Amino acid sequence: MVLSVTERTFTQEVLESPIPVLVHFWAPWCGLCHLINPQLQKFQPQWGPNVKLVGINADSNFKLANAYHLTSLPTLILFEDGQILHRQENFRGRDDVWQALQSISLTCATSRVRSRQYQTHSA
Repeated sequence: MVLSVTERTFTQEVLESPIPVLVHFWAPWCGLCHLINPQLQKFQPQWGPNVKLVGINADSNFKLANAYHLTSLPTLILFEDGQILHRQENFRGRDDVWQALQSISLTCATSRVRSRQYQTHSA
């Protein structure tokens, strides 16, 4: 299930999260945003506890939408340690969404490998 995040909870749930966070910026009027949800739900078990999935209503959280310069919805942004690792927007359909989620999965896997290597070498 996708956790709903607001401007009030964003720092704690996203920027300070100990694991990577995939943020789905959406709006109630956005048809493609609603089509993405089932695909996100399908990918979530693949990520398991290694990636947190959250949704942010861009209309209700205008400061966040403005801070991250949203130009289209839906927009997916992957954060790790408060930094943006991957950003995907301008979807044309389900195939674009599927490819973006595969790319995000690869980014997460690569990031975890780098993190483990750093921990191993610094120990």
